[in-house]
Amino acid sequence: MADEEELAPGWDAITEEFDRVYPGQTNPLHYAAIVPYMLGGDDPLNGISIYDGGDFWHFVSYGLTELYDKESEDKEWSGYGFELTFKLKKGCYDPANEEKELKSVAGILQQVAKITFSSGDIFQNNEYIYTGQTAGIDYEQKSPLTGFICINDPTVNTLETPNGRVEFIELIGMTDAELKTLGSNDSVAEIYKRLGSDVTDYYRKSIV
Repeated sequence: MADEEELAPGWDAITEEFDRVYPGQTNPLHYAAIVPYMLGGDDPLNGISIYDGGDFWHFVSYGLTELYDKESEDKEWSGYGFELTFKLKKGCYDPANEEKELKSVAGILQQVAKITFSSGDIFQNNEYIYTGQTAGIDYEQKSPLTGFICINDPTVNTLETPNGRVEFIELIGMTDAELKTLGSNDSVAEIYKRLGSDVTDYYRKSIV
């Protein structure tokens, strides 16, 4: 195990940061890609871990940065330079569906990561993702939240790893009406301030 860990400095750096925030949670729930993306699998992320934040579940992706060897020529950034995070409020869904809801969020992170892998688009602080869909982002697709804003996750620190810098970009669920008011980085920053929380609650009321 020690030898394997030494071969994954990028992975270890992410885990160590979340260990700092959530001490004692050394074995969080983890969803791993069954077939690696490079071998034809559907999921570009190597895996997604879920930590218990008390009132919420805190998701973090592994795979948008260089987890193992340094392969790119960019010395400053690791891979695409960011990993995705998401905080889901506990109890804003049917408890009987909790496992399905967690897997659903993991699926969302995979889909967002696939955009980056396929197009090279980088998601950054104070950007938004307008999906145009009417179905909710929850497992039952009943939530009024249909898209996301992106912020620098305030819970964790930007990392300087052996493979380069890693930022954590957090997705926050937004309603269609809220997303339609956005058009600039400043407008995203303002609506995030008005929300007053970075935890996604599937059934909160729209603030516009």
